[in-house]
Order: sequence, then structure tokens, then C-alpha cells
Amino acid sequence: MKINFINTAVIGFALFSMFFGAGNIIFPPYLGMEAGPQWFLGFICYYMADIGLAVVAIFALIKNDGEISRITDRIGRIPGKVLLSVIVLCIGPFIAIPRTGASVHEMLVAPLTNGISPVVTSVLFFLIVLILTIKEAAVVDILGKFLTPFLFVGLIVLIIFGIVSPIGEISSAPMMSNVVPEGVLAGYQTMDVLAAMIFGIIIVQSVIDKGYTHPAAKYKAVRNASLVAAVGLLIVYCGLTYLGATASTIYGMDIKRSQLIINITEILMGRAGVIILGIVVTLACLTTAVALVSASSNYFRTLSGGRLNYKLLTVIMCVFSAVIGNFGIDKIVLLAEPVLSLVYPGALTLIVLSLFPDKLSEYTIRAAVLGSLVGSLLEILRGHEILHLSFMTHLPLYSFGFSWICFAVAGAVTGIVISRISLHKAAAD
Repeated sequence: MKINFINTAVIGFALFSMFFGAGNIIFPPYLGMEAGPQWFLGFICYYMADIGLAVVAIFALIKNDGEISRITDRIGRIPGKVLLSVIVLCIGPFIAIPRTGASVHEMLVAPLTNGISPVVTSVLFFLIVLILTIKEAAVVDILGKFLTPFLFVGLIVLIIFGIVSPIGEISSAPMMSNVVPEGVLAGYQTMDVLAAMIFGIIIVQSVIDKGYTHPAAKYKAVRNASLVAAVGLLIVYCGLTYLGATASTIYGMDIKRSQLIINITEILMGRAGVIILGIVVTLACLTTAVALVSASSNYFRTLSGGRLNYKLLTVIMCVFSAVIGNFGIDKIVLLAEPVLSLVYPGALTLIVLSLFPDKLSEYTIRAAVLGSLVGSLLEILRGHEILHLSFMTHLPLYSFGFSWICFAVAGAVTGIVISRISLHKAAAD
């Protein structure tokens, strides 16, 4: 079947808007400010840890026939459901969805009004999210045809202003000792890799609904849509990181992430720019929240075997997220950091190994995922000085925040050995 360009663009813009949420606006400028002259290196690390791995996750999903359970069940049915449920709760009502509501208040309502409670913002914002999400079939077309073009144009205007007339000089030295792990951590904070495991289901289903049912056509349609989203995000992320770098001689690390981008915008475009930014942020948060509420509700409906109604779940998601969103961006980000540092390595290991569904044994995959989880836990304990664990500093990639890979590789090797011993024993019997 011939791939239709319009269909590809609509799905690609929908994927762009799903990935581009609250964190994607506030993290790149702050990273650029911290990195200073090394802002491009920081951007590359951020981009690869965010969208690069997210696209890998989508293709892993396609490789497994669009069935996320085929990926997670490789580590065991119950452990797989536990891991996937934790992922959905992270990208859903516990962290990502509430952060969208908090961002709208801090970046649109608070700068432009006086004394409006975040409770009011949360109620109104999630009421709109509920209305857009309740009609499940319309989600992708609403995002791809209507909301994303406004979002993209608004961001491009801001970036062009920042390139034509930078707000300041880029500092001569970075504010951090190592840009690479900070860029990767910022990529983690967006949670796009975790979200891709759920977003991918919506995208694959949308491709099928548009008539691309043959495996080759489905693969090509998703590939083209992913390329559209990846290129759009490349332009926006690079521009936002550069804007932050131009503020590196003006602000320090004590400034809030949301306040940094607001200040940059006001210097570049005045009060009108702040209003435009607020609208852009609201659109970004709205598109992401719609996608996350829809995907999370679908997941728990499937997990319950259809006993939980989709519309009821969307209401529960929106109400719970509205409550958590009142904590504010900084508290939500603080909560997210250790959780994501623990969950990401296991999820990444599982995603990468799922690209080879017929070539790796379950022993290998289970041991590798377990090893990555152990390694990430030890990194967290070491990083927060709960345990000394001095041996960790001698492991390869420790300085980049990837020492957990050593544990994943050790686990995989152990799994291969166990698998071969098991096969040899079965052959002998």
C-alpha cells in the first residue's frame, strides 16, 4: 500500500505533540544555561536520551506486533505487569500528567494574573483535558491537525527572535563539571522513553485505522511519522538549548526552570512574548496531557480485562492529576528524579533487547533487566550518599552516569550461561 504523505504528517505531528510537553519546554533552556559553551554537547546528549531512545522504543513495539505485553512479558508475566504499571503511573497520574497542569499555572496563569489559586487552574485545565480525551477515537487527529501546528509555529517564532537578537553572551565555562550525565538526566526527566511504550500503541493503532495493515506498510508509515516528529523536535530542542546558553552570563543555577524561560522570553519579546509563551506552554501541556490520559486509561482498562470503563478511568486520571498538580513543578521534579533513575535503566534494557525477540532467551533478558535495576539502585544509593560503595567509581561509564550498563551486561552474560546449561541439560535428558 502506498504511504500517503498527509496521513504520515498528521500522525507525525501527533507524535511530536505527545512527546513535547511541559518538561520539553523547561529542561532544554536550563540545560543550555548550565552547559554554557558546551550547550551543543548537552543538547546532543539530551536529544539522544530523549527522542533517540523514544523512537527505538516505538520500533521495538512494532517489532513485537504492537503488543506491549510481548515486550514486558519477556521478564515474566507478573514482573512485566508490575514494571509496566509503574511506568504508566510515572508517565500518568503520579508525575507527568500533574506536571502539565502545574506548568500551565506557573507559566501562563501566575505571570499574567494576581492571586489566582493553582486549584482553579488545575480544575479548568483538567476539565478541558477530560473533554478532549473522552472521545477516544479522535485523539490523534485532534493533536495532529489542530493543536500541534499552533504549538510548533509559536516555538519557532521565539527561537528566531533568540537567534537574531541574543539576550547575552555565552559564558566561557560551564556551570557543571560534566555536561554528558546532566544532558542524559534532563532527557530522562521528560519521560518520553517511558511514554513511547504507551504512545506507540496509539500511533500503531492509528496507522492501522488509516489502512496500513500489512507489516511492511505499517512499519514504513510509523517510520515516516517518527521521522517527522524527530526532525521537528530536533529543531525545537536545539533552539531552546541555545536560548538557555545565551542566558548563561545573566542567571545562575538558583533560578527556577520555569522562570528562566519566562525571563528569556520577556527580554526577547516583551510582555507580549510572555503571553505567547504561556499559550505555547498551554498547548504543549494540553496535547501531552490528552495523550497521556488516553493512553493510561486504555492501559488500565486492558489490565482490568475491560471491567474498568474507559470514560470512568479518564475522569479518575484527571481528578487525581489535578490534585497532585497543585504541588508545583519543582516538587514534582524532585519526586521524579530518583524514581526515573531507578526505572529508566530497566526499561531501556528491556526495550533494546526487545528489538531481537527471536534471538535472545528469556533467561538472558530477565537477567539483564535485573542487573540494570540492581546497578541503577546502587547508583542512586551512592549518589545520595546512603551507602559509600566506593567500588562504583571504578566501573566503566560511571562518570557519565551509565555504570548500570556494566550490571546489565553481567546479567546478560549470566543469563546466556544459564540458558546454554539448561539447553545442554535438556538435550542430555
